[in-house]
Amino acid sequence: MSSVAIDRELLGRGGLGHVGLANLAGASPSASAPNARANSGVTSGETLPDVDLMLRVKTGDESAFAYLVQKYRRPMVGFMYRMCHNPSTAEELAQEVFLRVYRSRTTYEPSAKFTTWLYRIATNLAANHARDTRHERPENTLRLDEPDQETGTTPDLADDSLSAEQEILKRERLAAIRSKVNALPERQRVAVIMHKFQQMDYREIGEVLKLSESATKSLLFRAYETLREQLKEFVSGK
Repeated sequence: MSSVAIDRELLGRGGLGHVGLANLAGASPSASAPNARANSGVTSGETLPDVDLMLRVKTGDESAFAYLVQKYRRPMVGFMYRMCHNPSTAEELAQEVFLRVYRSRTTYEPSAKFTTWLYRIATNLAANHARDTRHERPENTLRLDEPDQETGTTPDLADDSLSAEQEILKRERLAAIRSKVNALPERQRVAVIMHKFQQMDYREIGEVLKLSESATKSLLFRAYETLREQLKEFVSGK
């Protein structure tokens, strides 16, 4: 069996290979964590830091790898979806992130938080994918009928509490926000997605992007100023 086949088999054990995007988006974190522990062999009594779990993976502990996949698959698919706005591509990119984690296990060194290392891999992969496919992608990849990958809800479903005019304005605002975020310079876009959608703080984002905390704040300030200026008609129209 090839090394790629072996790696993908391990991902299947970790639960990523057979779970669709909708299931990932719909599963609650509290429900998925016990299942991850049960499936991986990491017991509920163990509260090992992610770094220690990755060090177990380094020594060949496949159950520790399966646990990490279960723990981070949902936020990773959500992150990739916000980067590429394509459900199937988001799943493929998330799987590739975990494959790269597994393939790098023997050289792993805990010089940073596990999540920092994980998101560096994800950010580089997403950026490379964007560059490689920029001529293939349609001009408009935004679809208002796509479900939110964190909540599983569809943004443009009619809200009974809104009038028809308010509903139209809501849809236009959502489309404008997504479009303007996508149009930001790459590093600003990644920082905004991490900050607003992954709930990462300045220090965490800075570690991923290899910036100081003050430089990260400046980066986000410029991004939000650009968004505020470009979206002022929607903000003032609230």
